Amino acid sequence: MQLFIFIVGLAALILIHEFGHFIAARLLKVEVEEFGIGFPPRLVKLFEHKGTIFSLNWIPLGGFVRPKGENDPNIPGGLAAASPWVRLGVLFAGPVMNILVGVILAVALFYSIGERVTDKVLVRYVTEGSPSSEAGLQASDLFVSVNQQPIDSIEKLVAIIEVNLGKPIEVVVQRGDQFITTKLTPRSDPPEGEGPMGVGLTNPTRPIGFTNAFSQGLNASYENVRGILLLPVRVFSGDTQPGEARLVGYKGMYDIFQELRNPLWFFMAISFSLGIMNLLPIPALDGGRILLTLPEIIVRRRIPPRYENFIHAAGFALLLLLLIYINLQDFLNPIQLP
Repeated sequence: MQLFIFIVGLAALILIHEFGHFIAARLLKVEVEEFGIGFPPRLVKLFEHKGTIFSLNWIPLGGFVRPKGENDPNIPGGLAAASPWVRLGVLFAGPVMNILVGVILAVALFYSIGERVTDKVLVRYVTEGSPSSEAGLQASDLFVSVNQQPIDSIEKLVAIIEVNLGKPIEVVVQRGDQFITTKLTPRSDPPEGEGPMGVGLTNPTRPIGFTNAFSQGLNASYENVRGILLLPVRVFSGDTQPGEARLVGYKGMYDIFQELRNPLWFFMAISFSLGIMNLLPIPALDGGRILLTLPEIIVRRRIPPRYENFIHAAGFALLLLLLIYINLQDFLNPIQLP
């Protein structure tokens, strides 16, 4: 079921991107020869509407749009024959659609999980054999006090534990309507990947209204896009390790997807990544085509189509090699998740 959700969700995001191009082309009077669900070879022609063939294809990982005269300005009614402003509108529509869907998913995410209650600390999980496990703590226990000090934030709990490493402490937790008092000794040298107590900490959540969900969703969208744009800067400045910013293929994405509790977060992040990455000025991507369209607007001169097509063909070949390399690395050097 996880694999099915992953494939369907990822394919939907790619299809949404292409649907953005399709809608913009239709609105701007650019003829579209085919809108394909999945990638060729074609499985079946579904129907035809206003000169556009809608097809179902064998590879179920997205879709494609084939505008009329995409690379030939001599074909009337085609994309290449349209004005530069029309071409920009069609090119921008795909990435913008992904970013818009990312915002919608962010709002849905906050509406579904609610808002965090930051003055309460919840046990998310208990590691087997840890001090917390031996003391009888359970997932969903709510910390009340440690050594008679009230707990009103994760930071305060961590600070109390840090000054009591190797010493017995009294812990009071709330479990349902019960208050349970127990003792444990935080480890000064815990196993790798575990903390002194052997618990995962989080904040409980409470229901949130649509207005607050919309506000928090917009803020999360801004931070997500900002994080993607600043990632290269952070890598070059040494604020993050290059391994943390590596590109991943389908297997790498699925490895990440399996570790997340809420698939909405994953698809939100992927949707923003698709939108931003497609705007990069790389030949064969939307951003590369946008970049080669700008001279026609700025200096009133168009790059000769034969040169533009060669640049895109070369860029596509290099991009394909990069994608093969990235997907091979997912198997040869799997990503290490925290």
